[in-house]
Amino acid sequence: MRFGIMTMQLEALVPPGIPADQVMMNILSFDHAGLAGRLFDQGFNPVELSGDLGMFLPHAFQPEAIEKLQALKSRGLDYTVHLPLWSVEPSTPLTPVRQGSLQAVVDCIQTTRSLEPDCYVLHATGALAAEFYNMHISEAARAIILRQFQNGARESLKSILAQTGIPSRQLAIETIEFPLELTLELAEELNLSICLDTGHVLAGFPGWFDFFEVVEKILPRLAEVHLHDSRRMPPGQRGYGEDHKVLGTRDLELGRFLDRLSQAGYQGPFVLELTIPEALESLQFIKSHHPQYIPVSH
Repeated sequence: MRFGIMTMQLEALVPPGIPADQVMMNILSFDHAGLAGRLFDQGFNPVELSGDLGMFLPHAFQPEAIEKLQALKSRGLDYTVHLPLWSVEPSTPLTPVRQGSLQAVVDCIQTTRSLEPDCYVLHATGALAAEFYNMHISEAARAIILRQFQNGARESLKSILAQTGIPSRQLAIETIEFPLELTLELAEELNLSICLDTGHVLAGFPGWFDFFEVVEKILPRLAEVHLHDSRRMPPGQRGYGEDHKVLGTRDLELGRFLDRLSQAGYQGPFVLELTIPEALESLQFIKSHHPQYIPVSH
């Protein structure tokens, strides 16, 4: 199994203890490929490139940076790409905002496609959809409104595929704070893949389900796993701040999960959505408790 990590590491941008007058210089000198290489050298593969880095660090995806990332790929580093999330709402009924969001996503795909990522991960809906999802309104009104967001997401997804020409199964929509059944409908209708976020599911973000029932629903389309631990939330409560924890510290039945994916022949990446120290601790937990799933190179 392949265990990776994301480049969205805030401590790499602003290391703890750095003098205030050096913060901006450190950010401006950020070396995207340098960070990816260090992560690779620590045993993480693939590395998930974070499209949101381009919001504050446009040079992170400039041609020179892409060339350096390609050089790492020649050494054996694989990539996935998490498409922009911050400020992006591809499902909004407000057309100008949806079109701008769509353009940000398409630009990120076009910029990184030469890296041949395993998959592109997308939040098909954003913060506005989540706000209505949790709003204190009647269930009938909620259902109508969420269908509108699903319709917006559908139009954006169709446009992403049409404008980029990527295979539909290379686009993986994530289990986020939006009804699971509506996300699965989009994946099935447009023949998309799914990114299973373990912590989101346990924390009740896509609804409250038995975790392994969700795994079975998603398995035929599973292209990536965002791996982190979380408290399992009871129906009616969402675990804000309870996810993105070190493996083995909360309620994820990791051994059973890895066994099931191995049995199903899953060969996609596991991306640890954690800080570097937390991800290293999680890798050590896997080595100690489930060593059969750690590649020899680790």
